[in-house]
Amino acid sequence: MSQPFEQGYIPQINRQNKPGLEADMPSKPVIDRLPDGPYKPAGKLDGRVALVTGGDSGIGRSTCVLYALEGAAVVFTHLPQEEKDAIDTIDLIKQRKPDAKVHRFAADHREEQDCVKSVDETVSTFGKIDILFNNHGTQTMVYDIQDISLEQWHNTFATNIHSLFYLSKAALKHMKPHSGANIINNASVNAYIGRPDLLDYTSTKGAVVSFTRGLANQYTNRGIRVNAIAPGPIQAPLRESTMLEPAQESFTTPLGRPGESVEIACAAVFLGSSDSSFITGQTIHVNGGGFTTS
Repeated sequence: MSQPFEQGYIPQINRQNKPGLEADMPSKPVIDRLPDGPYKPAGKLDGRVALVTGGDSGIGRSTCVLYALEGAAVVFTHLPQEEKDAIDTIDLIKQRKPDAKVHRFAADHREEQDCVKSVDETVSTFGKIDILFNNHGTQTMVYDIQDISLEQWHNTFATNIHSLFYLSKAALKHMKPHSGANIINNASVNAYIGRPDLLDYTSTKGAVVSFTRGLANQYTNRGIRVNAIAPGPIQAPLRESTMLEPAQESFTTPLGRPGESVEIACAAVFLGSSDSSFITGQTIHVNGGGFTTS
């Protein structure tokens, strides 16, 4: 049987209720190793403070681990019902780096007040905020627009795009100009391919791409960068809690496998660090060849 990173690998099919827990996944996402071995930190984020939304599992968890290994103090958010995964994330970080500075905060990012509190919690805990990774999101598979309820449509937009406005607005008040501070937004390959069974999700991710470019243009003169990552299929609780079995069975890419959480987290390290100091307003495509831009 194929393993993660190997061509032909398909994670075990499993169904969970939303929001899904990594603890209940039979095929665990790969968090802190790459095809050639464990992730090797290089102090790329020494002295930085990062807020990662949805850091309890999947891409968010992996990003929290890598950010901590790279020297950042990390605050991450999670839903109250994701507390077990959130505790596991802290345990994973402490196992790899016992002296890591990490703090978790329960929040519902559909609410502006929770978004502002998340930023305030970061600043009050570690004194500043240098990196905001807007990673959280939700989706629901529906095959026809006639079957998408107004409640679902509004909830998806409240979770996936309205919250980015709230969080970014709050964080930018604390980000010092020309200090290397930056914002990273999690978009999706679906914004470019127009996936029909995720119409509302796809629409919000298109908005994320445009929001990223517009906000980046607002803050270029202050030296604060804003970029996005557009993942392809990534093994995470979102797959099991939102995708029907036929979609899980075809969960792959032209590389012959889905991506792993660590492969997105590596892009988040790059965009969060000075390695990407001349990149702003861009969307980095990490999708196994699912879509390329000219």
